[in-house]
Amino acid sequence: MFKRSLHRGCSTAAFIGAFAPCLVHAEFLDDRQISLGARNFYIDRDFKQADAPKSRIGSWTQGFDFRAISGYTEGTLQFGLDLSAQYAYRLDGGGGRGPDSIIPYDDSKQRQARDYGRAALTAKVRYNKTELKLGELRPTLPVAYIDDTRQLITTYHGVQIESKDVENLTLIAGRFTEISSRNSSNREKLYLFNGPDIQRRSDGLNFAGATYAFSPNLALTYFHGQLEDIYRQHYLGLSYNHDLGSGYSLKNDVRYFNHREDGKALYGDIDNRSYGVMSTLKKGGHAFAVGYQRMLGESAFPTLNGYAPQPYLVNWSTVAFVKPNESSWQLRYDYNFAAMGLPGLKLTTRYLRGSGIDRGNNALDQNVESERNIILGYVVQSGTLKDVGFEWRRIDVKTRYGNGRASGPDYQENRLITTYTWKF
Repeated sequence: MFKRSLHRGCSTAAFIGAFAPCLVHAEFLDDRQISLGARNFYIDRDFKQADAPKSRIGSWTQGFDFRAISGYTEGTLQFGLDLSAQYAYRLDGGGGRGPDSIIPYDDSKQRQARDYGRAALTAKVRYNKTELKLGELRPTLPVAYIDDTRQLITTYHGVQIESKDVENLTLIAGRFTEISSRNSSNREKLYLFNGPDIQRRSDGLNFAGATYAFSPNLALTYFHGQLEDIYRQHYLGLSYNHDLGSGYSLKNDVRYFNHREDGKALYGDIDNRSYGVMSTLKKGGHAFAVGYQRMLGESAFPTLNGYAPQPYLVNWSTVAFVKPNESSWQLRYDYNFAAMGLPGLKLTTRYLRGSGIDRGNNALDQNVESERNIILGYVVQSGTLKDVGFEWRRIDVKTRYGNGRASGPDYQENRLITTYTWKF
């Protein structure tokens, strides 16, 4: 009804020369996408080592993610404006059980916040297949990545331009000046999460990169990033998917990072190089994967504040396996039950193990850390609850020295997540 009444208004106005502005208005509104995502999130982490500061941490929250994505105006140079708002409310009745990476934590009061949220705008301009965005951004790039594994989604603030005017080639460049991490209502400058216990902040992250698809099955990616006065980063990635016949396919991913200090070197010398290889064999609903990752140099892989994830590392996980000189491998199995006539049900299980960590002491170099994951998810396919998603995640983490003594945070974690998105 809205669309028909709008078009009638434009027809009426046409005789006084207002038809073109109405078209602009119609395209801007008719191509809009408005949605409200709801996420109910329960997390419980049970620490097993004797010297744990807290025996358990966790929370139960209800979150919302509202997005209003506009269309574009007509014309050679087209304009649009997006709005997003995120909000979460703690449902458990007590003060919470300590900082849990979900809810903001007040150290002075020793309790979690009752609720938190944030809202932002994104202006955008498009010319042919080139798009410029200014404001809040949700990148999934080797230099910066969102985090949607908790309640509110990590976002960045700045400017980004993406061009697909050349066939098979995607060019991206930009500058991020601030980040809103997953457990914060605020925007803050970028710094290193896994650096020393200091917060020396950068004025911005500058980046540029390109992906070229030689074929539908072969793509090469390069990115350069500069976190001003902290580090410079190079990334090179190659992805190849090969059809083996008889329903089998093999996907290979090769990824390489190189980090060095930049400018004033606010965190001192940074020396980290890493490479990773992941091979995934698929047949029907089955997927078997083997991954290997190696850290080289005297520094850990630098991660941004809020523990912003880096899934371009093949063994990225809760532990991450990014310590100096660490070698890690993983075995992974995925099954899509649609192959058995149960669409919407999926299982992921994997085991990761890291060793050879350089802690500056030969006795400590025998440190070994491991992680086990089980992820079971189901999306309702029909009926009243159609598109409601349920997910259970089990995470087991262990860290040991060569003598078998616990050396770090050993814990078992369970997450129960229910999601649904209304599209208007």
